[in-house]
This record gives sequence, C-alpha cells and structure tokens, in this order.
Amino acid sequence: MENLSHFIVTFLVILTTSVLVCPVSCIRKNVGGATLFVFGDSLFDPGNNQYRKGGTNDSSNNWPYGESYFKHATGRLSDGRLVPDFIAEFMKLPICIPYLRPGAHRFTQGANFASAGAGVLVQTNPDTSINLQLQLGYFKELEKTLRQELGVAETKKTFGRAIYLFSIGGNDYFNFYNKHPNSNQAQRTQFLRMVIGNFTHVLKEVYEMGGRKFGFQNAGPLGCAPLMRANNTKSPGHCIDEPSAMARLHNRALPKVLKDLQNKLPGFKYSTFDYYNSLIDRIKNPSKYGLKEGKSACCGRGAYRAMLYSCGQGQLGKDYELCSNPKEYVHFDCAHTTEATNLQLAKLLWEGPPTVTSPLSLKDLLNS
Repeated sequence: MENLSHFIVTFLVILTTSVLVCPVSCIRKNVGGATLFVFGDSLFDPGNNQYRKGGTNDSSNNWPYGESYFKHATGRLSDGRLVPDFIAEFMKLPICIPYLRPGAHRFTQGANFASAGAGVLVQTNPDTSINLQLQLGYFKELEKTLRQELGVAETKKTFGRAIYLFSIGGNDYFNFYNKHPNSNQAQRTQFLRMVIGNFTHVLKEVYEMGGRKFGFQNAGPLGCAPLMRANNTKSPGHCIDEPSAMARLHNRALPKVLKDLQNKLPGFKYSTFDYYNSLIDRIKNPSKYGLKEGKSACCGRGAYRAMLYSCGQGQLGKDYELCSNPKEYVHFDCAHTTEATNLQLAKLLWEGPPTVTSPLSLKDLLNS
C-alpha cells in the first residue's frame, strides 16, 4: 500500500502540472455570437500551467505532445486536440490559446481556465495547479475586462448566451484516496459532500454573474488509467477500483444537485455527459470504436508504457517508446487520452443520445 500511495502522489503531481486552470483566450472577433468558457483540470487544460506563477517545464511542453495536430508541444496532455478544442470547432469558434498566455487577447468568444492537477477544493494540489476557486477569480477578472470593452449590458448578454463547460473533481478524489486508502463509507460520503458543496457554490457564483447554460463532463474511471493499472500491486494489470468508486459516487450526486439548481434558479439549464461509461467502454472494448489498444499508452516506457514522466523530453529525458499510430490508442500517455479518443468523446458531449448526454446535448443547450 505504501508503494501504491507513492505512485498516487506522483500521479497527482503530474495531473496538477497538466490540469492547470486554462482560460481560453480567443484572438478573433466574435462574429457569430457564440461564447465558450472552460473550467477544469488536465483533461481540458490547453497549456495554462506553463504560464502560471512558479510554473515548470512539464513534459507536456515537449515533443511528442502535440505531434498529431499542432506539430509541436502546446502544454496539452495529448498528441493533439482536447475535448474543448473540438467543442469550440463545433461552435464555429477558433481554437483558443491559454488564458494565462502573455499578450493582448480578446475574450468576446470565451476563455479556458482549466489547469492540470486542479481540483474543486483549494487544498487539492495547491502548489502545482489552479484550483476551481482561483479559476473563478480569473473569470471575474475577465468580466471586468469585458465590461470595459463592451459595457455592462452587453457583457451580461454575452454571459447569458455563453456555454460554461466543466470537467473537474477527479484530482480531489485521487487526493482523498491517497490520504485515506482504507476510508469507510461515512468518510467517503463526508468528503463527497464537501466537494459537491464547493462545486455548487462556484456554479451559483457564475449564475449570479449571468451564466445560464452549463455543460458538465462527469468524473472518469480514475482507477483505470494505464498508470494505475501498471502499479496495481493487489491485482497486477487490472484497474484499481477505489478511486473509480469515488468517481461513481460523484456521478450519482451531480445530477441531483443540477436538477435542484434548475428548480431553484430561473433560467438555469444544463447538459451532463457520461464521460465515465463512455471512456471505460473504450478502454475495455476499443475495437467497437475503431481503436486497437485500450490498456497501454501510446507514449511512455515500462509496463503499459505507464511510467511517470516517461513520455516526452521531461524528467527522464528522451528515453521513451512511441507508438506508430496514436489514432489506434485510447490513451496517449499514462493518464490522458489521444486526440482520436477526444474527438469521439467531444462528439458525444456535443450531440450524443440521451443515454449518454442529458437532459440536453451541448448542441441543444447552445440553441435553447
């Protein structure tokens, strides 16, 4: 268990440096009226962590990250685009740069505040990521900028028609599992309530600022990443269920909270994507989705190519293996999905069936 705890701690560090709050700064004038604000962790981070105070040269800033689309590393933990990048394209928006990237930017089309390693709670990876409360702080700064540029009334109108997309919580549950690997049901429930309570508070604040249309990617199968599979000492090669069990608790609680907010807050609308089951089915049955490998990563070294920091020119240098075709893999590195997988997931989030994306698809939410 001590060895497993060590791996979880290191895993959290990777997520922290890859899931930074990443506001998407758009550089093209908004001509269609669509606006996208993104909050989250490494799954949605376009590279904010490299620009935060105290940021480091994470492996995601090095080749072969970004090889399939950008042709250079961008700070995204993938070989190419992330889910929010595709959602922006579906909304006919440009792919946007990290909010924290220095320089003059326009925000009339939105921003991405996601940060690798970020959690809902302030105490989750505080030294290596931008937690959700800090991401909200950036959003409030952005509001001031837009008020100066557009005026109060137009800013309120922009916020009212915007989509607010969230993917966060996994790092909180990883952190809890690392500290309490033998927790009981009462402890898990208490922690879940704390995460959900803080998350709800942020949603209410965004609502008070004018937000009305919210999209959510639920928590994924946390214990089934290649890193976790490679370091399962109890059952080598299998998923570690405890972190995934916390994710399932979160995913049962979230829809109830959102329904309650919809009943209490006039105009509050939402879309929830079942990321957990969509991803785990691809891990277990990759051939169903035109993929070939669901357990091993495309890039890395060691069992399942899952050794920490082993993809890219990071802490371990250039000593890594790279698959010949990332499009055949679910995961690009030890914990993050390929562009091919991200495109499939983005399509489900955008216009998936009610069994996957409910009560509205993100496309229907945008047009509502």
